[in-house]
Amino acid sequence: MADKLVPLKNTRLLDVKLGQVPAWVAARDYSLSGVIGAVQRGYDSFCNKYINVKKGGLAGFTMVLAGYVLMSYMANYDHLKHDRWRKYH
Repeated sequence: MADKLVPLKNTRLLDVKLGQVPAWVAARDYSLSGVIGAVQRGYDSFCNKYINVKKGGLAGFTMVLAGYVLMSYMANYDHLKHDRWRKYH
């Protein structure tokens, strides 16, 4: 039973062999509803793993904060780049 063939579309990325990656990527649903569903599944998975736990720590909050800081830095990079070369005299 363990050697049962699973369709490539239903296979997780970690279980896909390197030669099968292009076919796995082509089998994904890139419609608006497919992308929204993927984001929702990822969010639910994150919440169930780090936020909705009995003995939670700061790991989930820290990851969200780190993501916010990284996105903020990327959004303000052009402004920060010009400040780096500005003379202070």
